[in-house]
Amino acid sequence: MHELLSLRPMDAANDLFVRWMNLEQKMVERFGKKPDLEAILFLIGVQEFGELKEKYTKEQKQDLMHVAVCSLLSQSGYFEFDDYDKDGWPHFRQLKAMPSMDMREQENFIKDHVLLYFEQKGF
Repeated sequence: MHELLSLRPMDAANDLFVRWMNLEQKMVERFGKKPDLEAILFLIGVQEFGELKEKYTKEQKQDLMHVAVCSLLSQSGYFEFDDYDKDGWPHFRQLKAMPSMDMREQENFIKDHVLLYFEQKGF
């Protein structure tokens, strides 16, 4: 009975690690190389922006990653889509403050949302 009630933090971290490794493997199969978290955020940003270009400026790459993070965190009610600007960029409104986390917790929080995103997309 104890075991059912107590999902230890290590178990949750291990589960995230395994699910992340599975996603990375799918990415390798699809794209031929293992992307890091920034590359995955960039891909999500491009997907959400909806316009694939040959080249993006450094600022556009940062904007695409911002779009990705806002899109990902909208799954948990932290942001919601607001509107598109005149150039077609999506804008989001923050609905609630982010919890206080250290860098590792932030990375795992984002990774968990990335996994949910791809699961919902059937990837």
